[in-house]
Amino acid sequence: MKLKKYLTLTRAGMIESLQFRLGTVVVVVGNLIYLTVVYFLWRSIYDSAGTDVVNGMTFSDTLIYLVLATALFNFMEMYAVWEIGRKIQSGAIVLDLLKPMDYRRYLFWSYSGSFVMNFFTTFLPTFIIVAVVTKGAVPMGINLLYFVISVVMAIIINYSIDFFVGTICLFTESIWGINIMKQVIVLLLSGATVPIAFFPEPLKTIVMYLPFQSIYNAPLTILLDGSPAPGDLFMILGTQLFWCIVTTVISRLFWKVSLRQITVNGG
Repeated sequence: MKLKKYLTLTRAGMIESLQFRLGTVVVVVGNLIYLTVVYFLWRSIYDSAGTDVVNGMTFSDTLIYLVLATALFNFMEMYAVWEIGRKIQSGAIVLDLLKPMDYRRYLFWSYSGSFVMNFFTTFLPTFIIVAVVTKGAVPMGINLLYFVISVVMAIIINYSIDFFVGTICLFTESIWGINIMKQVIVLLLSGATVPIAFFPEPLKTIVMYLPFQSIYNAPLTILLDGSPAPGDLFMILGTQLFWCIVTTVISRLFWKVSLRQITVNGG
């Protein structure tokens, strides 16, 4: 019965996404421009390096990684921080808290419909194009199953971080600056803008144990490895599972504690 309620929210989210088709077109065009810049930027980096392999990655490897990272970002991106911030500032958060469903779950499942639509409109087409153009550079095997499992955990971690940051608005009543800082940190330390293989060794070691790399780098590492070693696979998925639990618990506890600070129109 509970699942039926959640799936209703998923359906509503899909219908809502279909109402803003122009937004999807704008995102696609923006991504094409971004990927064009990325192509020429990394082409220049490899040309100036004077070698075909930099930090264990060829230019083709790097470009495939960044193209799929961009597609994955668009697929998993949610605006929970802005949503929570607007609701708190307007006082509408009180109405959501009165609903017969945990607010954290309600917000997540409200975005689940957009995940479905984004998968079919952004990630899947990009994945197919990359697979066809590169003529098999992206392995098609058991790694796809592990990739799906990894993406599910990445979504949970990403949402928990967003929810934690959004909750801060209960204290600051303004979220713009904090959210921008969060986006910069996540995009940089997750490998979405620069592959983690290019990080200096001490920083790379630290980043691999932070939750951010579990959002984009972990799924992409599994996807691009046709036959991952059991030990490496266990480490990647185990680390993601650990951060799934930790970020979920922390964001939930922080939300419960922070609700004591809620004020509406000064009340």
